Amino acid sequence: MAGAVAERKVKVAEVSLRALLCGLAALAAALVATDSQTRTFFSFDKKATFTDMKAMVFLVVASGVAAGYSLLQAARCCVAVARGTGSTPLLSRALAWCVFSCDQALAYVLLAAVAAALQASVIAKRGQPELQWMGICGMYGAFCRQAGGGLASAVAAGLAAVLLAFLSAFNLFRLYGDKSGGAARNGGGATW
Repeated sequence: MAGAVAERKVKVAEVSLRALLCGLAALAAALVATDSQTRTFFSFDKKATFTDMKAMVFLVVASGVAAGYSLLQAARCCVAVARGTGSTPLLSRALAWCVFSCDQALAYVLLAAVAAALQASVIAKRGQPELQWMGICGMYGAFCRQAGGGLASAVAAGLAAVLLAFLSAFNLFRLYGDKSGGAARNGGGATW
């Protein structure tokens, strides 16, 4: 009975984290992708958009992929909960390996995109005096504030992706646990 309660808590945690990741990643992609500001310099209009910084384009794409993937996985989790656990162990292991691999890849890509976008935003905010690059956030304040909100959401989405990667690793490797205590009886060595 206690195992069923723990199993249910793990499933609820997974669905909750996937829904959180979907929302945060979609918010990050929407905030950054719709960000633009136009300024007039000597009768010339200059428009700042997220496409001016390739790191932001990478962030929008990675966040969009993360939102879509987590939405699909949340739907898969809901269907699995509704159907119960009637799949064969071989199918469960194959699916667990697939989910584990995809969750790991998603976490790495999303964290790489966040790191690149954060680095680009620091240069946009402070400039690079050694190269005589000036910060643009003084001129495009609204653009930088909205991009900052998108980055904050992307950082939170990255943390949710890391937690999901841990949870999918837990779900995968518990399929290989020895329930009979055979390793302890066989000298305590590895049983792979």
